[in-house]
Order: sequence, then structure tokens, then C-alpha cells
Amino acid sequence: MSYKKIIPYINAENEIPGNVLKLAEEYSYGGADELLIYNYSKDEKSREEFLALAKELSKNIDIPFIIGCHVDRLEDIKKAIYTGADAIQTKYAQLSNKGLLKEATDRFGSDKIIVEVDMIDCLDSEGEDLCHTLAEYKVGKVLLKHVALSANAKVRIEASPIPVIIRDSLIRNDISSLLSLRNVVGVSTNFFENKDIMKAKLALKAEGVEVNSFESKLDFSEFKLDANGLIPVVVQDYHSDEVLMLAYMNEEAYNKTVVSGRMTYYSRSREELWLKGETSGHYQFVKELSLDCDKDTILAKVLQVGAACHTGNKSCFFTELVKKEYKEIDPFHVFKDVYEVILDRRRNPKEGSYTNYLFDKGIDKILKKCGEEAAEIIIAAKNPGAEELRYEIADYLYHLMVLMAECNLDWEDITTELAHRK
Repeated sequence: MSYKKIIPYINAENEIPGNVLKLAEEYSYGGADELLIYNYSKDEKSREEFLALAKELSKNIDIPFIIGCHVDRLEDIKKAIYTGADAIQTKYAQLSNKGLLKEATDRFGSDKIIVEVDMIDCLDSEGEDLCHTLAEYKVGKVLLKHVALSANAKVRIEASPIPVIIRDSLIRNDISSLLSLRNVVGVSTNFFENKDIMKAKLALKAEGVEVNSFESKLDFSEFKLDANGLIPVVVQDYHSDEVLMLAYMNEEAYNKTVVSGRMTYYSRSREELWLKGETSGHYQFVKELSLDCDKDTILAKVLQVGAACHTGNKSCFFTELVKKEYKEIDPFHVFKDVYEVILDRRRNPKEGSYTNYLFDKGIDKILKKCGEEAAEIIIAAKNPGAEELRYEIADYLYHLMVLMAECNLDWEDITTELAHRK
């Protein structure tokens, strides 16, 4: 379903990176649909530092983000996109070579390129609307700033041949009026710093603006409850699928969870509602709520801040009772486990270790082995049966992980990149 987006922006120029990351996380947890983070400095050192910050950001948040930066050549755009950003934004007025936009959209796709334009400069010297010019360059979106919502401005925005994001501080303009315009897909603003975005979305929905907010597909009355009107909730880390805790909800707790996007429970011992993290700061942000086949248990997938357990453990289930040794075959867990062993060899060298031999020889040896193993895969694939191929692929993946460790990449970097492409 298509919906209008709230896109907070963060000016990263001359700002402490830690402050930028903290604010970005707060927006991500709090219901923002995307983020715009920008630093239009032309200084090469400042640009490189900003791109390093964007790479860090891609690991810290799980919502799409746009980075705004100065570009002179296609290589600048490539570097920006390789940070993990979902799109790059550049200022039209700063572009010395406008043809670079067409090169960029041809190389990376229209959806990766956004151009910032001042509303008062929307007409070029010949009176041509810049939105139509940008459409010819196949630009994915235009960000308009300094928008005064006159009748003429509304007509021109709604006539834009490409989707529009309006950047606005929301001091003079009302967000509902901006998002209600045809062709406007989002509003980028700093208005929601230290404010409740989910609450704003509820107000927008009440005004008929389609936004991305939680809405239960079943009424609480359809759930099967215990004698006290409660339903158990099994809570899982959405990223790792680790079971974190078990708690209970009554109808009020469930409704507050859906409305706020933060897990709220009913405490049986205190006989009151309990917003998880209210005192500890270890909030749980809703990613998904599911009901089991008997409608008597909820499974919640959450983003856990800090520890789920009051003891300080990430999960409440840390006391081992019975365990049988077994072989882990889940692909992602196997990759992570093997990679952790490789990292441990790097940190704590072990005499006679082949992995340490590769690290000692350096990047050229590791690359040579990756090349050799890739060739072995080609040979094995031409032979009948899949046994040899399976062995060679496993060999190649091991050497690939050594290369990843040598270059300071991990599986999360790779899966994040694949998720962007999906």
C-alpha cells in the first residue's frame, strides 16, 4: 500500500558524529519512515568523514536513509551509494555539470537520485519548470524547500512529472496540507526532534492522510484470554529471532502497544500497565505482532534497546536446564559462527592455524586463494554430481570470510546490502 512519509532531516555539518547517530536512532525507533542526513561541504576531508559517518549509520538503523552531499563527478555518487544509503541527494544549484544526473540515473537507477531545488528557483532562465527538466534526466524525486503554499505553488507541485518531497520546518505550513497534495510523497522536517511521530501519524490518519502506522487486523475481543482477561506474549528479537521474554497484555496494554509502537504489558504482580523500558530505558519497539492458531498467544518481534531481562541479561532465558549437543545447520547462524572463529584467530593467533597463516601472508595471498577456489568451483560444476561442487563452494566461502575479516566486513554488511537490493 502506498503511504505518505515523514522524513526527519539531520544537518551533519560541524556536528559531533555521536550526536548525529544518537538522533538518527531516536528517529528510527520513534516511527520515522526514512531519514535525510546531509553535509554539503565541498572540502574533500569533510566529505570523506561524512561518508564514514553514513557507513556507521547504515549499521545502526533499519529504516531507509538518504544522504545529501556535494558531488562533482560520478565517482562521488558511487561512494555515497556504497555507504549503504538508499538514495543520494544533491543540490541542483551546486551542480556544475547537469548532465551528471543522467549519467547517475543510467548507472544506478532513478530511485537512487534525488535533487534538491529551492521553490523560488523552480523556473529556469527560460521559464521552464525544473521538475520537467529533472524528469528528462530521469531523476527519481525532487526535494522542494522554501515552499509557500500559494494557489500557484499547489498547482505546480501537483503538476510535477516526478514525485515530490517537501522540506519544511512546519512553522508556517501544516504537515497535513503538505502531505495531502497530489505528487507529494513525503515531508522532510526537523520538527519532530524530541516529539512523538507515532502520535502525529494517528492525527494524520484521522484527517484522511494515508500514513504508515500500526493497525490491528483483529479486535482484541477475538482473542482467547485467561480467567483474568490476559493473553501471554512471547517476545522475540526481530533481528536474530532470539526469544527474549514472556509477558502478558490486557486489552488496554494491547491497544497502547499498537498505538505507540512500543511494547506495553500488564504487570500481574503490580496489577497495572507496564511500558517496557520506562524506568530502565530498555524499550522494545514493535516490528511485528502475530497471533497463534488458537488465538490465545501473541508472538511479538521487537527491536530491543539494551537488555530484555531485569538481571541485565539480553534474554530472560539464560538458565540452562537440559541440553543435547547438536549440529547447527541454519545458514545464517553457521556463517556467523564460522566467521566468529575466523575473527578469534585474527585476535588470538593459534600456532599451526591455517587461518593465521593466511592473515600472516596478507591480502595478496588471501586474494590468490579466493581466485583459486573460484576456479575449483567452475571445474567442479562441470563434473557430474553435486558432492564435489558442495565441497568447493564451502571452501570458497571460508576463504571469502577470511577476506571479509581482513577488509573489516562482516555478514551484517553483506546482508544489509542484499536487503537494499531486494
